[in-house]
Amino acid sequence: MKVERIHHVAYRCKDAKETVEWYMKNLNMDFVLAIAENHVPSTKAPDPYMHVFLDAGKGNILAFFELPTQPEMGRDPNTPEWVQHIAFKVKDRETLIQFRQQLKANGVKVLGITDHSLFHSIYFFDPNGHRIELACADPEEAAKLKRLDSVKWEMLEEWSATKRAPRHAAWMHEAEFREMARNRSERESE
Repeated sequence: MKVERIHHVAYRCKDAKETVEWYMKNLNMDFVLAIAENHVPSTKAPDPYMHVFLDAGKGNILAFFELPTQPEMGRDPNTPEWVQHIAFKVKDRETLIQFRQQLKANGVKVLGITDHSLFHSIYFFDPNGHRIELACADPEEAAKLKRLDSVKWEMLEEWSATKRAPRHAAWMHEAEFREMARNRSERESE
């Protein structure tokens, strides 16, 4: 017995209409469904809401709840804002660049392109403060994934015991750190 796939992922939003329009305009998602109730179906609690659903591609559904009677939404102050995010896959680097250009043209502040070795990403926030990542595969992703797969359990065990980053996958960012050190050295010698 196994789970088949994610049915939908749900987040809270400040304004359902603004959220739908933002995702349609900036990420070209289709608005597929809206449900509104005055009582929560699972708990029967009186709590009116608007529940909107967007297609993030291939039937992967991103949903939002607007909850007008609840306190203003916030975020976990004990978790850095870069941790909680949702990542969407895009076809290739060219598509990633096109999205970055579109987002910037629409006034969205974009971080990256960040090279994660396995994939390349850009990051930005939606109008509700949710961090979004768009990612495309690195051309050598399959070989790199195979290499990582062979050490995943050793890494997890070492992390569990030490709470320090294991070095099994240090190769992923060593070139990046060498480049940063070289640039720093060049700046210092000027």
